[in-house]
Amino acid sequence: MNKVVIVGAGPGDKELITIKGKKAIEEADIIIYAGSLVNRELLNYNKKNAKIYDSSKMSLDEIVNVMVKGVKEGKKVVRLHTGDPSIYGAIKEQIDELRKHNIDVEIIPGVTSLFAAAASLKIELTLPDVSQTVIITRPEGRTKVPEREKLEELAKHKSTMAIYLGVSLIDKVVESLKKHYDENTPVAVVYKASWPDEKIITGTLKDIANKVKESGINRTALIIVGDVLNPKHYSYSKLYDKDFKHMFRK
Repeated sequence: MNKVVIVGAGPGDKELITIKGKKAIEEADIIIYAGSLVNRELLNYNKKNAKIYDSSKMSLDEIVNVMVKGVKEGKKVVRLHTGDPSIYGAIKEQIDELRKHNIDVEIIPGVTSLFAAAASLKIELTLPDVSQTVIITRPEGRTKVPEREKLEELAKHKSTMAIYLGVSLIDKVVESLKKHYDENTPVAVVYKASWPDEKIITGTLKDIANKVKESGINRTALIIVGDVLNPKHYSYSKLYDKDFKHMFRK
C-alpha cells in the first residue's frame, strides 16, 4: 500500500468520526495527529499499538519524513487532521511533498466544526428568504488574505458567514463586518464545538466582542454571523409543501 491515509477526525466528539475514518485508525501502524486540536481519545480506537506522533510539535519536513519512512517500510500510515482536512487543513503541501517520493494519498472526509457548531446551536445555516449562501472564511493574521476576500468585502453579501481562526481578533472581525452588516445582526461564538467543555456565547455585532473577552475565550472557537441565528421571519421549504409537486410527489 504505497499511500498515506489522511483522515478527518471531526470537531472533537470522539463519535463524530466516519466509520471509514475509525476503521483507518484501527488498522494504522503509524498515526500522526494534530495534538493541539484532535481529541486524543480517538487514538484509543487503534488496535495495533501504533506509533503515535504529535504534529503540533513537528515541522512539515519532520511530518513528511515520518510518513515516507513508514510507507517505505510497508506500514499503514494515518495522518489525523481536525474537523475536515479540506478546510484549513494544510494538506496540499503534504500531498505535494509525498508525491516527490511517489507516494499517493487517500482522503477520508470528516465533520467540520461549523456543522458541529450549527448542531449545538440548533440552527439551519440556509433558510429560505433569509440566506441561501454560507461563506467560510478567516480574518487576516500572519497568513495574508487576498484583497477581494477580506472580511469587509465578503460582508457585502450579508449572507451567513462562518469565520474560523478569528476569535483572538474579535474586535477587528466585528469592525470589518459592521461596515456592511447591521450592528444588531446576530452572532454566535462556539468554543470547542461538540467537546465536553463546549461553550456558546451569543449576541449581536454590537456586543459580542465584549462578551467574548469577558469569557476569556481566545482560541479554538468558531464565529457564526447572520440572521439565520435568530430569523425574524422565513419561509418554509417548498420541498415538503403539500401543494408543491415534484418527481417524487405528484
